[in-house]
Amino acid sequence: MTYLLALDQGTSSSRSIIFDDRGQLIASAQQEFRQLFPQPGWVEHDAMEIWQSQLATCRQVMEKTGLRAADIAALGITNQRETTILWDKQTGQPLFNAIVWQDRRTEAYCTTLREQGYADRIQQKTGLILDPYFSATKLKWLLDHIPGARTRAQRGELAFGTVDSWLAWQLTAGQLHVTDVTNASRTMLFNIHEGHWDAELLDWFDIPAAVLPQVRASSHVFGDTHLFGAAIPIAGIAGDQQAALFGQACFTPGMAKNTYGTGCFMLMHTGEHCPVSHNGLISTAACQTDQTPQYALEGSVFIGGAVVQWLRDGLKAIQHSPDVEQLAASVPDSGGVVFVPSFTGLGAPYWEPSAKGAILGLTRGTTVAHIARAALESIAFQSTALLQAMIKDAVSPITELRVDGGAAANNLLLQFQANLLGIPVIRPKVTETTALGAAYLAGLGAGIYQSSQECASLWQMEAQFLPTMSRDQAASLMHEWEIAVGRVR
Repeated sequence: MTYLLALDQGTSSSRSIIFDDRGQLIASAQQEFRQLFPQPGWVEHDAMEIWQSQLATCRQVMEKTGLRAADIAALGITNQRETTILWDKQTGQPLFNAIVWQDRRTEAYCTTLREQGYADRIQQKTGLILDPYFSATKLKWLLDHIPGARTRAQRGELAFGTVDSWLAWQLTAGQLHVTDVTNASRTMLFNIHEGHWDAELLDWFDIPAAVLPQVRASSHVFGDTHLFGAAIPIAGIAGDQQAALFGQACFTPGMAKNTYGTGCFMLMHTGEHCPVSHNGLISTAACQTDQTPQYALEGSVFIGGAVVQWLRDGLKAIQHSPDVEQLAASVPDSGGVVFVPSFTGLGAPYWEPSAKGAILGLTRGTTVAHIARAALESIAFQSTALLQAMIKDAVSPITELRVDGGAAANNLLLQFQANLLGIPVIRPKVTETTALGAAYLAGLGAGIYQSSQECASLWQMEAQFLPTMSRDQAASLMHEWEIAVGRVR
C-alpha cells in the first residue's frame, strides 16, 4: 500500500492526515493554537506556534499509524489563505505575528486606494476585489511598521510568504522559498492572466520583489523534507478552498463545490477561461497540475456554520452544535422568520462590510425552534445567492453541487439547499476534501497517480439530496430573503 501525508493548516488548528492511494483516510491528528486579538479588527497568529503545532501533528499521525518516513510516498500542504508572514532568511524567525486573513487593520488604506482609482485596475490583473482580506496590504503594513524592515527586504534579507511558504521553508530548513499558483493568486500581487508576480502591482503596493517566493504549479515536486528520518518529497501545495475543489474532483467547467465551515466558500471550476465577475464574485486560480492555467469563480459567505455557534453560545438555545438539526426539525418551517446573520458584514455577492445582523418576521407565535430553523436556512439562502451569481457570470450550466465541511453533516440544511437551488446536492464519502485534495496533488506530483481523471475515479458519493420544492415556491422564498437583506444593507 502507498501512503500520502496531507498537512492541513487551518485558521484555528493544524491537522495532519494520512490517506492511502485509494483516497481512504487512514488516520489523523489535530492540534488547536491561539487566536490573538491585539485590538478590535486585528487578528494574529504566532507563526512559530503554527509551525510547531503542524510538526507535532505530523509526528502524532505517523506514531498513530506506525508508519515511517520511508512509507510515505509524498507530502501535500494545504493552508488557510491570505494570512501573511514575514521572516528573516538567516535565522528563519518571524519578524512579527502572522496577520490573519480575517484582519481588517488595512481598511483605511484600501479606501484610499479605491478613492485614487486603483480598484478596477487591481481587479483586472488579479481577479480580486480590493479588500483587507488579501495579503498585499497586510505585507505593506508589516514593511511600514517594523523598524528597518523595508530596507532589509530590499537587500534580500527577508522572506514573505503565505502559510504554505512558511511551512515549506520550515520543513526544508530554509532550502525552499516557494508557493503555488492558488496561494499566489490570493496575495493581490500576482497577475492571474500572465501567471507571474506583477511589477506594476508591486510598485502600487510598494513591495520589493526580493521578498517574494517562487511560484510553481500546485502539483510539482518542490523539494524534500528530511525531518522525519528519511526524505519525503513535498509534491503538492494549494490554498484550502482550491484544494477542496480538487478533492471533490471538480475538474471540468461548471462543476462546483460548497464548503460549509465557519463561513461558506463556493467555487466553480471554469477551466482555462478566466471569467470576469459582474456579480460580486472573485476570479481565482484553481489547482494547476501542469503548465496550463486553470481558473475558478469564488464567493465567500462570512457567517455560515458560525450562526449555529451563536445560537449555542450567544442565545444559549442549544447545548451542542449538532442539536440544532433536531430543534429546527421540530417545526415544519420558519413560520415567516428570516434570519440575516451579517454579524461581520455581508460577503459575496453583496460586499456590505458595515451590515449588522437581523431577525425579521417575529410574531407572538415565534419560538426558539423557528429562529433555529431560520438560522439554518440562512446558510442555504446565502449559498443560493452565490450560486445564482455564478450562473450569471459563468453562463455555464451547473447540474449538481458537491458539499463538504462541518455543517454538511446536517441533512435538514442540505435538503433545504437542494430545494432552493433546484439541483442535486451531493455529500461525498470522504468529507475531508481539503486534505484529500492536497494528498491527490502530492500523489500526482510524485507519479502515484497518472492523471486527475484517475483521482476523479476514486471520488464516491455518500448521500444525495434531490429538490422536492416547486421552483415558484423556491423563487418566492429567495425573494423574501433578498427583501430581508435589503433591510440590513
